[in-house]
Amino acid sequence: MVEIVWTEPALSDLDAIADFVALENPVAASKLVRKVFKHVEQLTDHPKSGSKPVELEGWNYRQIVEPPCRVFYRHDDSYIFILHVMRSEQQLHARKLKRDSASES
Repeated sequence: MVEIVWTEPALSDLDAIADFVALENPVAASKLVRKVFKHVEQLTDHPKSGSKPVELEGWNYRQIVEPPCRVFYRHDDSYIFILHVMRSEQQLHARKLKRDSASES
C-alpha cells in the first residue's frame, strides 16, 4: 500500500472549490470535500485506477473524477502525490501541474 501526499496547491484548490459551493450550500460543500477525500483514499490500493488526462497525453499523470472535481496525481512505488484539483468544466494547463509538481520536493 502506498502513502497519499496532498500538496499545498491541491489542498488550496479543493478549499477554494468548497468555499464557492458553500456560498450556496454549506452542507453540499462539506459532503463534496468528504467524497473527494474518500475517492482519493481508494488510490492507496489501486494507484493506477485513475484515467490518463487527454490534455496530458504522454505524461506520467492520472486523474480521478468526483463531480464536479477532477483530481490530478502522480504516483511511484511508495507515494501518491495529489497535485491539483479543479472543477471539471475548466481547462487544464500543463504548466499548472508542473508548478504544483515542483512543490513535492
